[in-house]
Amino acid sequence: MSEKIIKSADRVKIAGEVFTPKKTVDFMLDQPEIKEKVNSLTTTFLEPSAGEGAFLVEILKRKLEYAKTQSKTNKEMQKNFLLALSTLYGIELMEDNVEMLVINMVNTFRDVYFNTFSHEEQNHKVLKSANVIISANMAQGDTLTRKTATGEPIVFSEWTPVGKTKVQRTEYTFDSIVEDGGPLGSVQNQYEQLDLFASDETEDEDSNVRHYLPVKWEDVYKQLVE
Repeated sequence: MSEKIIKSADRVKIAGEVFTPKKTVDFMLDQPEIKEKVNSLTTTFLEPSAGEGAFLVEILKRKLEYAKTQSKTNKEMQKNFLLALSTLYGIELMEDNVEMLVINMVNTFRDVYFNTFSHEEQNHKVLKSANVIISANMAQGDTLTRKTATGEPIVFSEWTPVGKTKVQRTEYTFDSIVEDGGPLGSVQNQYEQLDLFASDETEDEDSNVRHYLPVKWEDVYKQLVE
């Protein structure tokens, strides 16, 4: 059975919407230059036209498998699962696609999580925090205008590890990241790392920046603002 790469001819005309087949996704992610970056807990990726998550879901699967090899204990592995998840960002124009994107990312994380950890090892706080990270990192909007469907600035969160077990979340507008940050990579087009938060000047120039209290990775779901 062939994969469905369009939802309708009208959507292709209006939004240029065409989905990438799984075979093509695998081929692109298997290229040495991108494969090296996928095998990293901290390398960040932005998919500027994320669709339902063909690229991001596959990158997530591969990053979680890599996280397993980099963890000495189950507790460290659960932390590394969230760290790997926090590096993936997506922007998608169509509302129904964004809904499926979030669902697909959540289901992928949960499937790998449940298949990795026994019932006794599972921590519901990790799953709740994963949901928060996914919701924060997947945005509905226009990459070119850097705005949401309602005309508001797209906002992304930077997840900075603090020590061995904690994370500091800071929100920035996508506009400030583009203007002040480093090279914007696309997993679909350029095979580059996305250094979303490269500039130290971003925070000073963005008056809308929001800081969250440093917490353990599993406590991200509490969303404690400074």
